[in-house]
Amino acid sequence: MMNRSLAVALVFLAACAEDVGKDRNAAVVTDVPPPVEKPVEAPVAAADGAVKLQVATDRSKLGALGAKITAQHPITFKDFTGEVGLEGEEVKGVAFVAQLGTLESDSARLTEHLKDADFFDVPNHPTATFKSTEIKAGSEAAGMTHTVTGELTIRGTTKQVVFPAKITVDAKQVEANTEFVVNRHDFGITYPGKKDDAIQDNVAIQVQFVALR
Repeated sequence: MMNRSLAVALVFLAACAEDVGKDRNAAVVTDVPPPVEKPVEAPVAAADGAVKLQVATDRSKLGALGAKITAQHPITFKDFTGEVGLEGEEVKGVAFVAQLGTLESDSARLTEHLKDADFFDVPNHPTATFKSTEIKAGSEAAGMTHTVTGELTIRGTTKQVVFPAKITVDAKQVEANTEFVVNRHDFGITYPGKKDDAIQDNVAIQVQFVALR
């Protein structure tokens, strides 16, 4: 007969959620090169490029995927704005602002918890922003066309991130898709979760946008 402790351990292992970082592209996260001095909640700068296109938010998505030991949890940011900078047929810049107070998860209780000081601390840091500093054609990641470098600000902490993206430009629109993994501790989100259901460090950021020409 199976030992009771062994049986409990096997059930626990079977319920474990898969690592969010598995089979996803990990962003290269470093400190922002100096000098960078700006207010924590300053509006994100406009995207680089001679022509500015606004992201069609009704055709775009901005979200994340986090997990604890036992389950993964998708997050959607309902209110965000974005801008794409174009020079000819080349994307030169991308900028986003997400209103964190509008985030939604797959659980009402978790949604409210994510807004408090354990996670995003929305009352003190109501927005998350991103502004590219370089977009280069080419990527080593499968299915991706470009490598994007930029400044990502979450919870008042700004880091330089480098990640792959698929970007296409045609006569009607610019479309981009990316999913990359960051470590939440790099942005000051250190809440460990429950002892028997710890929160994973990896978080996948998911962006799909369309900007009409």
